[in-house]
Amino acid sequence: MDMNNKRILIIKQSSLGDIVHTLPVAHALKRCYPSCAIGWIVQEGYASLLAGDPAVDVIHPVRIPSTSDPNASWLDYVRALTAMVRQLRQLRAFFRKAPYDLVLDLHASFRSGLFALMNPGGQRIGFADAKELNTLFQHQLLPRSTTSVHAVDGNLLFADFLGCEAHAEDFHLRTSRADEEQADRFLRNAGIEATVPLAYMNPLARWESKCWFASRWSALCDRLMDTGIQPILAGGPSDQPYLDEIAARMVRPAVIAAGRLDLNASVALMKKAAVYVGVDTGPLHMAAMVGTPVVALFGPTHPERVGPYRVQSTVVRDEGLDCLCCRKRTCAHMRCMENISVATVQQAILATIRNRGQQ
Repeated sequence: MDMNNKRILIIKQSSLGDIVHTLPVAHALKRCYPSCAIGWIVQEGYASLLAGDPAVDVIHPVRIPSTSDPNASWLDYVRALTAMVRQLRQLRAFFRKAPYDLVLDLHASFRSGLFALMNPGGQRIGFADAKELNTLFQHQLLPRSTTSVHAVDGNLLFADFLGCEAHAEDFHLRTSRADEEQADRFLRNAGIEATVPLAYMNPLARWESKCWFASRWSALCDRLMDTGIQPILAGGPSDQPYLDEIAARMVRPAVIAAGRLDLNASVALMKKAAVYVGVDTGPLHMAAMVGTPVVALFGPTHPERVGPYRVQSTVVRDEGLDCLCCRKRTCAHMRCMENISVATVQQAILATIRNRGQQ
């Protein structure tokens, strides 16, 4: 199936990790079919990650409030519905002028199915096991393996279907010179010398059950600094109170990057790190995509499906728990994270940095 000179629309609007897991599809398609034009529907807050990527020709940013919070009110749903209708109209108007030949619905939801339907004509392709009635919107369905498959491998089914096998060069995140300079400036302002090994840490996730404890992050940071490793606490602006709590418990001064770097500059900083340390969240997959070794703390989710991909990594978890990989967003006992000790994580970090130095 020759996709040269064809217009291809990718639908994967969120979340951050899912978007990162989809990028190799776009990279592989553009490498195999250089003259194809690739569009991407993405939540506005993540659009900068795609901006400037040579594989993505047109970005269609959407702005729809999330209703995934269990405490979302009826007003939140009304706002989301109003925004959804507005976005559908805007997409429809654009697609009428420049329709796509092929729509790849990797998001696999009812909402993404509606987005796909706004494109007049063209072939719509989705997952055979998609939920929320998404399969009803598709012309072609791609079956996934019934065994545990990593999210990236599932996404690459779309590239395989179009006759384009992914190569190692397709796994990357683009950063610009300006992004690199912003990261360098942050390190200089923090007084961190270029020779000091960095541990880029992202302690928070949207699921409460994925998170370790502030006291342990504090102890880990102090221990790493005692061994000459500089931890950098990262996250979004909304993570600041939790990171401040970690900093307040530390004996040594903390370096906090949250809110001080934009998304792409954060990627640039990850590239400079000797190791990434964090729970199952989007930045972990960004670090893996740029080749930074990862130490990942896992509990309620499956590392086989959403763990570090194609990168030197260590997954730290309590293998003996019956409730491991429960997929619960909240938990009364948090045993899976409670049973991960500071010493275990520290040893994994030191081993990772040591192994990287020997390569």
